[in-house]
Amino acid sequence: MRGIGTAGGGVTPAVIPSILVARLNDVTQEPRADVTRTLTGIVPPMITPMTGPDELDMPGLERLVERLLAGGVSGLFVLGTTGEGPGLGYRLRRELVERVCGLVRRRVPVLVGITDTAFVEALGLARLAADAGAEAVVAAPPYYLPGGQPELREYLDHLVPKLPLPLFLYNMPALTKVSFELDTVRYAMDKPRVVGLKDSSGDMAYFRGVVELLKHRPEWSVLVGPEELLLEALTAGGHGGVSGGANLFPDLYVNLFRAFRAGDRRRAQELQDQVLRISGSLYRIGRHPSAVIKGIKCALACLGVCDDFMAEPFHRFRAAERVLVERLLEKLESEMDGLHLDKSV
Repeated sequence: MRGIGTAGGGVTPAVIPSILVARLNDVTQEPRADVTRTLTGIVPPMITPMTGPDELDMPGLERLVERLLAGGVSGLFVLGTTGEGPGLGYRLRRELVERVCGLVRRRVPVLVGITDTAFVEALGLARLAADAGAEAVVAAPPYYLPGGQPELREYLDHLVPKLPLPLFLYNMPALTKVSFELDTVRYAMDKPRVVGLKDSSGDMAYFRGVVELLKHRPEWSVLVGPEELLLEALTAGGHGGVSGGANLFPDLYVNLFRAFRAGDRRRAQELQDQVLRISGSLYRIGRHPSAVIKGIKCALACLGVCDDFMAEPFHRFRAAERVLVERLLEKLESEMDGLHLDKSV
């Protein structure tokens, strides 16, 4: 797919090419890209900039993508939890995937969340992602009626052969009500097209168990979701993080990862402490679990990056919370300046 940006760096409102109808019967189509090596580093779970219930904030999306790439991230994950994926309409999901792939232009891998209660919808979005130029898809267990582990294994048996792209498992038991247990992860490792796992359980014993299984698939990628555990997960043998705060400060998380890889544990801990200050303040302004996404979106809006409209049933922060975010941003940006981050990442 051709890029969306104009020659002058703006965004054209022209209608995107129509590849919105997935070819569900064409299961032999070759993928346009493959994730054959371990994916390492910071892969932000990108927020979805919107101006209405079914409308993307296209100028904001372009600014956000360029902000993340300039911060040195290793990839982008769209339609995850932070991206409000399950709360978006199917038309908007498809447009977002096409737009992001067009903006990225293969500069980094794009991973697309296909988690759905409907098998055909997950497969359809995977096919569209392949056509748009994504490198991999990401799937959590179907999340309405909880499946048992034998049922999850059978689900993978049915899904993986039909996918046109490699698959990352997404372990998110707090929202899906079921985990990819270690025996199921080991089962999935025997499928060459399953290439890694993102763990958002927050359970480090589980995470270490997955790392231990890497002896069976050394090239597998194991990424951690909760940014509060980023350094601990890297120390345990993880390969990187899918950190929500990297939407705001990508260079902070990238510097942390690179400090760890360089063996500078003191610097890595210093930067992890800053990550904890962000999560301990910005993500606690609201009263509900949605406060994390609201906080990130509101902060990006305050920085002039994109609109902070939220998908139903959620609402952007009101005026009182926005004032708190603005004040906090001033403090956080001052702290970031004192860290003297390497901007050349």
